[in-house]
Amino acid sequence: MNNHQDFDVIVIGGGITGAGTARDCSMRGLKVLLIERHDIANGATGRNHGLLHSGARYAVKDAESAEECIKENQILRKIASHCVDDTQGLFITLPEDADTGYGLDYQKTFVEACLKSGISAKVIDPKDAIRMEPSVNPTLIGAVQVPDGSVDPFRLCSSNVVDAQLHGAKVLTYTEVTGFLKNGDTIEGVKVRNAITGEEAEYRAPVTVNAAGIWGHNIAQMAGVNIGMYPAKGALLVFAHRVNNVVINRCRKSADGDILVPGDSVTVIGTTSTKVPFEECDHMHVTPEEVDLLLREGCALCPSLATTRILRAYAGVRPLVAADDDPTGRSISRGIVCLDHETRDGVKGFISITGGKLMTYRLMAEIATDAVCKKLNSSAQCQTATTPLPGSETSGVKEVSKKLWGSATQGQKAAAGRLGSRAAEVEFSSPEDKQLVCECENVTLAEIKYAVKHLNVNTMEDLRRRTRVGMGTCQGTFCIHKAAKALAIAKGEPESADKLAADFLDERWKGMKAVGWGDTLREMEFMQKVYKAGKPDTYKD
Repeated sequence: MNNHQDFDVIVIGGGITGAGTARDCSMRGLKVLLIERHDIANGATGRNHGLLHSGARYAVKDAESAEECIKENQILRKIASHCVDDTQGLFITLPEDADTGYGLDYQKTFVEACLKSGISAKVIDPKDAIRMEPSVNPTLIGAVQVPDGSVDPFRLCSSNVVDAQLHGAKVLTYTEVTGFLKNGDTIEGVKVRNAITGEEAEYRAPVTVNAAGIWGHNIAQMAGVNIGMYPAKGALLVFAHRVNNVVINRCRKSADGDILVPGDSVTVIGTTSTKVPFEECDHMHVTPEEVDLLLREGCALCPSLATTRILRAYAGVRPLVAADDDPTGRSISRGIVCLDHETRDGVKGFISITGGKLMTYRLMAEIATDAVCKKLNSSAQCQTATTPLPGSETSGVKEVSKKLWGSATQGQKAAAGRLGSRAAEVEFSSPEDKQLVCECENVTLAEIKYAVKHLNVNTMEDLRRRTRVGMGTCQGTFCIHKAAKALAIAKGEPESADKLAADFLDERWKGMKAVGWGDTLREMEFMQKVYKAGKPDTYKD
């Protein structure tokens, strides 16, 4: 058992809330340790529709969450511009909605609630809505324009982790918390085990923050306290191209399949909401019934989805907090919950931050860090609302590309889109470095090398979350082995390439088999033939 140096605060959980908390704490001068049992953005952070919420969806029933969303929406546009796509959004009313109480009278109530929460909501003519978004259902009878958008959750989480490290934070991925170091009623640190090497260690700090999402339930139990977590599973579908360029919402009470979000090169329809047992949270899969439901509801928003290839299905678990018997969790507030377990449970040195959503992560981190600073008698103030994340110091892909390279290649433009101004750190020093490894997402060998060197990449799934390798139309059919070889060499472990590729292929397959019919089935059969036929030996193939 190795004993390591002390920290001011230990943050458990490498999702967006933990990453944001580590960033805020480190920017306030605290010595921070961030611990994640898998890779960053592995849980709910990487399993949502990537909606840059205006807050409009919550305006009627949850004004507090709506106000939080619009304020954070405006902040993220400034501090995380390289992660945000300002698509704008539409809330549409269909003829059949009037029969369920969500006709044009509800649209009026909706607009009034939005305006009251500080959300810009403009009623527009249905014909103008069709001109704004040609893919929308042409039978709509009402439309409201709101400041929705899309945000890349992987990019956002990684940028927060990078900034935390730039401010001195230590980050441990693939490291699981196995217990707490306790002295009477005080938590003084954590016991951990490295999931790759099996090595065990202890780390000490006067304050530990539980930011583990739905798994925070288990972390709290280890500390001897209980949080009334509500595991609400949400299933989503990814379509093979960007069907719509504007976020399309159904103007009604939140329900299954009522949001269609464009992001990067794809479109995502979400979500369902079903309570699941805690023991299933690590093994989410999408059922045929959920696929049918999402496809049916999605076609009501955008009829062309009926003839669009589905790339894959996936599911995540929302970390809701409530003692609620609602089988869907739809009635539970998306509000933020910060618990000081000393005042609540008599356990000193332990804080939990949960609830909320991707859109309000920065505010959640600020609240948690305020609580940490109070315990440490620190008067340092939050700076995260005004300080750009690494990569967003200069906005605009064209501006970054032109400044760095003049005449940029497709791979360089893509790197600028993903990394913003940090693309300057990617070394395109040879023709080989400029070659595309993943042609669907324009990922170069140089960007893969950069991700391994600077972004805590160990596996192909880690690489996917940093660069979008394998997330495009072919789902990795033509790039898995090339990317795995590049990753293995960059790690200094060339012999691991085949295993890296096989593990990644297994993960891609899990998401494809739930939608294995029609064009998707043909793609799956083609992928099998490609991998039975062999693999390319060089990057130039």
